[in-house]
Amino acid sequence: MSRDKTATVRGKVVVVTGGARGIGLATATALHRRGARVAIGDINETAAKAAGEQAGFEVAAKLDVTGRESFEAFLDDVEKRIGPVDVLINNAGIMPVGLVAGESDEVTRRILDINVYGVILGTKLALERMLPRRSGHVINIASLAGETYAPGVATYCGSKYAVIGFTDAVRVENRGSGVDFSLVLPSFVNTELTAGTKGISGFRAAEPEEIAAAIVRLIGKPRAVVRVTWQTGALLGSQKFLPRRVSEAAARLLGGDHLFTDDVDPERRRAYEERARGN
Repeated sequence: MSRDKTATVRGKVVVVTGGARGIGLATATALHRRGARVAIGDINETAAKAAGEQAGFEVAAKLDVTGRESFEAFLDDVEKRIGPVDVLINNAGIMPVGLVAGESDEVTRRILDINVYGVILGTKLALERMLPRRSGHVINIASLAGETYAPGVATYCGSKYAVIGFTDAVRVENRGSGVDFSLVLPSFVNTELTAGTKGISGFRAAEPEEIAAAIVRLIGKPRAVVRVTWQTGALLGSQKFLPRRVSEAAARLLGGDHLFTDDVDPERRRAYEERARGN
């Protein structure tokens, strides 16, 4: 990280949702080390406070991104304690796996509430604060699953498609407002979210720190979208220009039909699935 890019982060008030583990924690840690004033929120208050104490974040507290009262109170507390929010990173998200025919309505609703409504709500609350100042940056963590599709994660893919479409539309709505909007599209990342899955054949999974580094760069130089890793992003992006029959055949050759179905190790995934499903 160059001095110039570090300087663009230093002193900024940055909020990270879902910040107690995985990409959220890696991002919060990277920003804190570069001088940002970091606030993390997580539905697991114990995990948030433990992570915050260990890393030295300015704020670490419970946050339910699906509840306006919780989200609003969290942001109010952050602004009271450390100042106006410069950057909101809507990172909280879940990925239960399984065929949609066997997915309960409760799990479907939970995925959409956290992955979609939580992002929309966070963006709206950020706009209420940022537009009057004509300054700010909203970074929404989507997924390369929002540009492709695979059996076993149909609702998750739908949620990430929604985040991409929503963010692009809001960015255009607010062009010239002084507020930036960015999308981050990770590939497979070595976090608990992908526990028990194998990833795309021939393509390495990203580390949380790689996503964090991309976000740090994005704050220094805002862009509409960043894909990590670029190799997987290029592979999946190229499918848009191929006939559907060809792209789906290529996905099958790379194991796409089995990544989230019969290639999943249920025991390695059990703890995450129970938490993601709210059990």
